[in-house]
Amino acid sequence: MAAFDYTALTPDGTQQRGVIEADSERQARKQLREQKLTPLNVSLGKSRTGMRLPGLRLGGPRLGGEELALFTRLLGTLSASGLPLDDVLTAIARQADSRSVNRVALGIRARILEGQSLAVGMEEFPQIFPEDYRATVGAGERTRHLPMVLQRLAGHVENRDRMNKRLWLAMVYPGVLSVTAVLVVTGLLAYVVPEVVKVFIDMKQELPLLTRGLIALSAFARDYGLALLLALLAAVQGLRWFLQKDKPRFLFHRFLLAVPVLGKLLVSSETARFARMLAIMLGSSVDMLDALGIAAKSVTLSPLQKHLRDVIEEVREGSALSRALVKSSLVPPLLPHLIGSGEASGNLVEMLDTGAESFEFKVQNQLSLLLGLLEPLLILLMGAIVLTIVIAILLPIFEMNQLV
Repeated sequence: MAAFDYTALTPDGTQQRGVIEADSERQARKQLREQKLTPLNVSLGKSRTGMRLPGLRLGGPRLGGEELALFTRLLGTLSASGLPLDDVLTAIARQADSRSVNRVALGIRARILEGQSLAVGMEEFPQIFPEDYRATVGAGERTRHLPMVLQRLAGHVENRDRMNKRLWLAMVYPGVLSVTAVLVVTGLLAYVVPEVVKVFIDMKQELPLLTRGLIALSAFARDYGLALLLALLAAVQGLRWFLQKDKPRFLFHRFLLAVPVLGKLLVSSETARFARMLAIMLGSSVDMLDALGIAAKSVTLSPLQKHLRDVIEEVREGSALSRALVKSSLVPPLLPHLIGSGEASGNLVEMLDTGAESFEFKVQNQLSLLLGLLEPLLILLMGAIVLTIVIAILLPIFEMNQLV
């Protein structure tokens, strides 16, 4: 069975959109008529990411952080009650307020009815369920602890969504200030400055260097500003496509790690993600090597991924996890210390959760501090730019007064 998007007319003549599950388009139309709906358009739902361009994804359903967390928690709760997965997904689709959740649930259910596992069904929506998420679900299915894994995974998604929202809220003011500064400076250079300096140009008097530079910059912004913006967008898109290759991405990530403040912030964030995912896996009775492999997939920095692959090999050869992790300068010393304590006391999962919380708290504090410093710096920068423009305009006036 497959999920079909439909547009139909209700008996009172209003349009209704939704998703219906059927074996074919013809059967979907028949089901709509049985529901006393007049189908206008029925098409196979786009479960995958839709049309793709390098670095760009178009189409396909999307779920926000809250929706994904709720979907995961409902999936875990209903699975724990003993219901078959297809019935669980049907219940989620029926009670869903979001059309995207409805499409996702029915799309996964269709794959399950074809005999696929839940993790494989989620591969139909890679824009919603990342690789580490699917690997975690697959591990839960293999160990027969799927409800427990889904509950812990839901908590992880909720924590991550909470952190992202705090970050975006903290960035609202600096973002608005930056956009305002760019618009003000662009308006001054493109419209205000040309009108003001016309007077000085008509006087055929040699202008100060700062004023001549401002006039040249204004002319460039007016004549080539749009082309420069398009070139910048093209460069960003080209960079995203280039960074999809392994070696350039590895070098770029290594450069990011070398940036003094940013590097430590990224390492703390990645370490928290790794520790949290490893705790979920081990707490769900997943084998250590499988748990390490899945937790390593949650890491996005290529140098750290390479180190974790080496760690997995050392653990496979019999080394303790704490001893394998301590060999790299990329891993903060606190994590191997906590893991060593957990290995010695038998409460490794608790130590990993403690480490994840510690690093998440550190990331939040560092981000708050950096954004708090960024706000006055942006104000000073904007004031300095505007002051420079004003001085460049006033300098010729001062020289004219001296001549008089």
